[in-house]
Amino acid sequence: MFEQAYLFWLAGTVLMVVAVMSWRDSQNPRRITTALFWGLYGLSFFIGDGLRDFLGARTLHILVGGGVVIMALIAGAGGVCSGFYARRTEEQREASAQRLGNRLFYPALTIPVVTVAGVVGFNALPGLQQALFGSGNHATLVTLFSMSCGCLLAWLMTLRLTQESPARSAQEARRLLDSVGWAFILPQILATLGLLFTAAGVGNAITYLTESWLAVDNRLVAVVLYTGGMALLTMIMGNAFAAFPIVTAGIGIPILVLQHHGNPAVMAAIGMFCGYCGTLMTPMAANFNLVPARLLELPDRNAVIKAQLPTALLLLTANTFLMYFLMF
Repeated sequence: MFEQAYLFWLAGTVLMVVAVMSWRDSQNPRRITTALFWGLYGLSFFIGDGLRDFLGARTLHILVGGGVVIMALIAGAGGVCSGFYARRTEEQREASAQRLGNRLFYPALTIPVVTVAGVVGFNALPGLQQALFGSGNHATLVTLFSMSCGCLLAWLMTLRLTQESPARSAQEARRLLDSVGWAFILPQILATLGLLFTAAGVGNAITYLTESWLAVDNRLVAVVLYTGGMALLTMIMGNAFAAFPIVTAGIGIPILVLQHHGNPAVMAAIGMFCGYCGTLMTPMAANFNLVPARLLELPDRNAVIKAQLPTALLLLTANTFLMYFLMF
């Protein structure tokens, strides 16, 4: 049966290839630390139940935690640097773009098309899903498998369109990863942070503070606390999905729903939208705000955030009034 671990191993293999290429790049001033950073990240994808049973859960957790600390030290010290990628000249890239034209978009469009087709197909044919993945609920695996197939097909299409070698695509993958740097792993770290906050009872602490120190008996105050809290915690954590259970457990359910008898469906829908407003205003959402600035080689790393800030504030204000008038 196909397992989700196979996709993790594929991702880990790509990262290990990048690490080896970085280590062999003599023109990278920090090739050792760059290779170590991507190598440690790649190794984390190979960790599974077998290794946990062999080493023991506690030992494995210590080793993984130590690897994360080393990666953080490397990133904090600027140890991930760009190297030599044998890139074409500007004239050659322009000529290639003119030759390929709009066909350049075909591989990019292939990924979402294949992903959607795969999810719909597996749901329409339960027998195929069971034959490939076994019995049980495999909603996440179906999506990841379909997206992976889309990525592999897009990669093959790209090789055929550009007439480049797989080695060239590996070099470009390394160039992009080195350009993005530590921000590439930030979504995964922030998702883990959200789990830690929830397990630590941050939601209960928020409930206590709001009920003890703020005038939550006033409906408008309670709504502003919820919408503003969603935006603020999302800015801190960089992820609205991580902030949502904490703020909802601390303010949404006990105050807006139970105390003021609001509609939880409206609260959830608009509350997530408020979190997205926070995403637009924070560098912690690196995959949305910092990565595009780096890939576009903008001189100001916060240029995307500055452009989005007015829209985010207007949307947050509008969402606050919408929740106040629609939820109750």
